[in-house]
Amino acid sequence: MDSPGGIYLLLGSNLGDRLLVMQSARELIAEKVGAILAQSAIYETEPWGILDQPAFLNQVIEIETTLAPEEVLRHILDIEHELGRVRYVRWGARVIDIDLLFYRSIIQDTARLTLPHPRIQDRRFTLAPLVEIAPDLIHPLFGKTSLQLFEECTDDSEVAKIS
Repeated sequence: MDSPGGIYLLLGSNLGDRLLVMQSARELIAEKVGAILAQSAIYETEPWGILDQPAFLNQVIEIETTLAPEEVLRHILDIEHELGRVRYVRWGARVIDIDLLFYRSIIQDTARLTLPHPRIQDRRFTLAPLVEIAPDLIHPLFGKTSLQLFEECTDDSEVAKIS
């Protein structure tokens, strides 16, 4: 069963004052997208994809919103831009990254948006904070909980809770 919110976002930052940027992202999300119902601790994580870059801070938050998935995406892209995100290289260093992981149990695959996020099951930096706030959340495609996905994840990158 979906929670009252059931919309999960992953925040990540590896440039600048990472904690301040993530705090600003949470504030803007609460103002422009929807109320934050839950938030994980912040984790410091090894880079994924391109390894020669600073470590990331990552956090998962659960929100509730009346916005449709595409509207949520548009707002989080606007927030990234407002906070100084520039897209140079896929998986490269960035001031802020906000990924829409789940929008309740919606399954969608369009040119603009894939739900659930297609690589959740492959990334410890996503699963560790997700498990903290939603261990029993069922992935609608795999029929497994986030805890099961974490336990089965083959990604061995370092993920350490810092706060």
